[in-house]
Amino acid sequence: MAVSAYFIPTVNLMGAGCVNEVGERVKSLGGKKALIITDAGLAKIGIADKVKEIIEGSGLEAVVFDGAEPNPTDNNVDAGFKVWQDEKCDAIVSLGGGSSHDCAKGVGLLAANGGKIHDYEGVDQSTNPMVPLVAVNTTAGTASEMTRFCIITDTSRKVKMAIVDWRVTPALSINDPELMAGMPPALTAATGMDALTHAVEAYVSIAATPLTDSAALMAIELIAKYLPAAVANGTNMEAREKMAYAQFLGGMAFNNASLGYVHAMAHQLGGFYNLPHGVCNAILLPHVEQFNLIACPERFKDIAVALGENVEGLSTNDAAQVAIDSIKRLSVSVGIPAGLTELGVKEGDLKIMAENAKKDACQLTNPRLATLEEVIEIFKKAL
Repeated sequence: MAVSAYFIPTVNLMGAGCVNEVGERVKSLGGKKALIITDAGLAKIGIADKVKEIIEGSGLEAVVFDGAEPNPTDNNVDAGFKVWQDEKCDAIVSLGGGSSHDCAKGVGLLAANGGKIHDYEGVDQSTNPMVPLVAVNTTAGTASEMTRFCIITDTSRKVKMAIVDWRVTPALSINDPELMAGMPPALTAATGMDALTHAVEAYVSIAATPLTDSAALMAIELIAKYLPAAVANGTNMEAREKMAYAQFLGGMAFNNASLGYVHAMAHQLGGFYNLPHGVCNAILLPHVEQFNLIACPERFKDIAVALGENVEGLSTNDAAQVAIDSIKRLSVSVGIPAGLTELGVKEGDLKIMAENAKKDACQLTNPRLATLEEVIEIFKKAL
């Protein structure tokens, strides 16, 4: 039997108000001057300043870099690293969703190892320990605050680079549902479906283990129950807290079992068209899993049960199909677009994106092998 590994931050804080510990936690890691890496939106509404005040209240210095864009680029990483150098920082606090966390991981890689961010594409390409990194999460979806994944767009190739490196795992994650209450419904839906994709892909991954299975199934169960409620009413704090747990559990699953063709293909849509990652995942998910269904129908039956479906008396294959249909209904109920055409995707671009998806690290653990023509066909069905 192959050796499996399990990656997770050393400390993970959950619950309302836990963001107030960020300053003391940075201090405990030896930080004296923190670079807060966030996006312009969080800076504009004052959340970045709030975190800065908490850090300074612990007797530390802090400076804000708000240049993390959606689908962060190599240029964003370079700009953040310049601020790190100019301000002589010694710790990083990422604040936001996946874009902020990924940008921060990229800056941390350069701070610890030098070179260009492109040098670290692939698996475990860094050699030096990461600088102290505390990840403060504001969305319930990507789980980037606790994973070893860092996705950065190479602007010259229009490709999302998948950097998978255990050293970029944050030392500490903070999931405070109070920071998530302001997420608009569309973002709540997209990030929630991203979390569902993580859990489903991890559960059917060829690298799944009992540890990842338990996390994936609980994530699916929580998302099915609480995502519609969170989309309907963002101030529903029970739904927000349960979704924070769900996305973290999804992260525990895929951080260790990896992913599949949904993410391999979504990365190309993000790199090529700069489309929102969660929406791309949500649209692709039922189509990819329909393709995967024959590889592990018993696993899809488990997913159907976790989604709350009654499969009593059904054959394994029929129960597996219920899972796909249930995912489609959940996606529609939270307002995900029906297809990629609505997002401006053109059929003429599918071949090059499929070729790049075949090279993406995420496809290595997909349960069913796919030819180039089959990947193109899945893209077409998702249009």
